[in-house]
Amino acid sequence: MLNEYSETFYIQAKNHEVRKAKGTFIMRRRTRRSYNAYGTRGSRKIWKILLGFLIVIVLFAGWGAWKVFTPYQPDEAAAAALADIADTVKVNEQEHWISFEPAKRSGAGVILYPGALVKPESYAPLARLLAEKGHHVIIGKMPLNLALISPDLANEVLKAYPQEAFVIGGHSLGGVMAARYAAAHSDQVKGVFFLASYPDNKGNLKDKNLPVISLLGSDDGVIQMENVQSGRTYLPANTLYFTVEGGNHAQFGSYGAQKGDNPAQISAVEQWNQTVAALQDWMKESVDSASKNP
Repeated sequence: MLNEYSETFYIQAKNHEVRKAKGTFIMRRRTRRSYNAYGTRGSRKIWKILLGFLIVIVLFAGWGAWKVFTPYQPDEAAAAALADIADTVKVNEQEHWISFEPAKRSGAGVILYPGALVKPESYAPLARLLAEKGHHVIIGKMPLNLALISPDLANEVLKAYPQEAFVIGGHSLGGVMAARYAAAHSDQVKGVFFLASYPDNKGNLKDKNLPVISLLGSDDGVIQMENVQSGRTYLPANTLYFTVEGGNHAQFGSYGAQKGDNPAQISAVEQWNQTVAALQDWMKESVDSASKNP
């Protein structure tokens, strides 16, 4: 039987155990709180770092896309060629194309698809020279300056000018897409021309009974010659090949130097003149004569 002192000691001991137990519980609870607080702070720091990396990646990708998809701009010569000179060539800019209408038309019209990432205005000097020879020239305006996105733009042109006959062609990627259109609509165009370009298997013209001319600058540093050679397997046997001696890739247009191209050995004006002369002779001998003698 416990005496008074024993009961007091027992009670104190029990209270000590309780206090110790509570102290242990409190200590453990604090330890868990400290651990959770540390874990939360650590997670937030990690997420901030990841978010920072994500922002950097997005900005870098955006900058890269801007660099890649920034088109070549027309230069001063192109701007001058866009001027509407009365009684010579009427320049008319619409939503989907720019037209150069001669005062007196002679021969087939010309639908021109621009090269990849080249503004359509850049082909104004070439278009004006052709128009001064009597050809109605239409330069297509492509979404994002890529003919790949709108290869059937010629449909709208033909619908707008139902009484006119057109040849179709293009520069670089524009020529590839023009050939695809011609292959699928060979009864709607009168011929196909390539400016530093070639057809692929989707633009196979070998059996389409269409006059074809291929023009290439001797100093072209952009086009891959193996593609040019393989592209010839998709061209008819009577294709006319014309080399612009001293010409390069960019000077079929008027937008300055192009990345990867070689310097031209002749002036841009000389390259345009040679191109126009070759196209005009081809149209007179192959296109216009074929139209008169179906």
